[in-house]
Amino acid sequence: MSNEEKVPCPTDDDTKAENNSQLPQPAGLSPETSDTEDVGQARQKKDGTIKRIWNWKPKPARYDPDKPPRFSLGLNTLFGFASCFTVSNLYYNQAILNRIADTFGVSFEKASSVATLMQAGYAAGLLLICPLGDIFPRRPFIIYLIGFTATLWIGLCLTHNFEVFSAISFICGATTVTPQLMLPLVGDLAPAHRRASSLAIVVSGLSLGILVARILSGVMANYTDWRNIYWFGLGVQYLVLVLLWVWMPDYPSKNPDGLNYFRMLWTIVYLLFTEPLLFQASLMAFFISAVFTSYWTTLSFLLSSPPYDYSSVAIGLFGLIGVVIICSAPIYSRLVIDRFIPLFSAVVGMGVELVGLLVGTFIGEWNVAGPIIMAITIDIGAQFTQIANRANIYSIQPLARNRVNTAYMVAAFSGQLTGTAVGNRLYAQGGWVYSGSCSIAFIGFALIVCIARGPRETGWLGWRGGWSIRRDDVPDRKGETVTEEAREEGAEVGDNQGSIRGACR
Repeated sequence: MSNEEKVPCPTDDDTKAENNSQLPQPAGLSPETSDTEDVGQARQKKDGTIKRIWNWKPKPARYDPDKPPRFSLGLNTLFGFASCFTVSNLYYNQAILNRIADTFGVSFEKASSVATLMQAGYAAGLLLICPLGDIFPRRPFIIYLIGFTATLWIGLCLTHNFEVFSAISFICGATTVTPQLMLPLVGDLAPAHRRASSLAIVVSGLSLGILVARILSGVMANYTDWRNIYWFGLGVQYLVLVLLWVWMPDYPSKNPDGLNYFRMLWTIVYLLFTEPLLFQASLMAFFISAVFTSYWTTLSFLLSSPPYDYSSVAIGLFGLIGVVIICSAPIYSRLVIDRFIPLFSAVVGMGVELVGLLVGTFIGEWNVAGPIIMAITIDIGAQFTQIANRANIYSIQPLARNRVNTAYMVAAFSGQLTGTAVGNRLYAQGGWVYSGSCSIAFIGFALIVCIARGPRETGWLGWRGGWSIRRDDVPDRKGETVTEEAREEGAEVGDNQGSIRGACR
């Protein structure tokens, strides 16, 4: 071998290093830095793709700020359908508590706690979850709530443990607040001259949901296993979820900067005691709800006793009396509430209800026409007054409509509890006339609340602003109108902005 120096053969790693060194590198970056950056860019691109897929929406659900989606009759009807079959969750159990008791081997009294827990959960959801609609975008918030409730609902269909069944019922009650998020949304989207009729469609869906749930659960439990009504509830919840995912536009948040949650809860109380209109409407809701639940709670006692001795099926069919009123509410709202001041409709509704209570209370013990007349007039008063009140209060604070709705619903729910407790107590002491007389007094107080403060009064008492029953924000005979948007803009620069609006945020 020659004395020439041996040169080692290059390895594959050496070749790669040499090739890399010959490639042009960005200034200040080593090959290792470039590789790391490439990996980071790839990961970022992948995350962006996943995010785009996750946030993808069907075309009808996309929001264009330059061309906002029109609040159509079809979308309004979809909201009513969704309200109907989500609020039903709260009432499926009421007609089948005896079957639930048999399945789980518990007493009737213990089984009735399921209905109580469901209602208690709903009350908690009204107070703690509904105000979040003033923070989060409504589309994802509503869809996630329905999806969570429907998925948790599977436990009610499958569990054989009564304690688990009860706990899930409470949680599902708390998250079944979709209708109370949709009503303020309708208040946001519907034009002022159609707000009442648009709200009426959703409120009618709510009322039908209560009726449908009781009838369907009773029929299914009579002919099949009682759990089938829960499987039905599961199916319609996922159906509502799909329909809203496809058709519900992604409206932006009303408060994109966010709000302090605990301060937001405090503003519910603040609004109730600083807004005379909200306080007035809440008092009316309290008394109307008390009359409604007092009647339906004591009706079964009356009709199951002499001289009637009706069966539970016949008593249950009394619920069908209100169907005509429920279905006619949107028509009445379009013809009356949309054209006249809401207070006028509330007075008319409660006046009709008062006449029906007077007649039904004093002939109901010996003539079935009494409770029938009461059922019709109570439904008229409840529907027309509630729709008019909602159309009225949603003009108070545009950025706080969910909190306004929460304050109103807490008052109404308190009225329901009061009506149930007082009605049962008075019926036990003096029968139908005692409980009916209390309802007459409740409606009398509600009418006093109505006439104590006029429709244009800005203070707590009085009728300043005129007595005209015509609305100011709909076209008059000359075609002139003062739009709600103009009033809201004027209010924002007024004294009220610095006090209440500042507190709400």
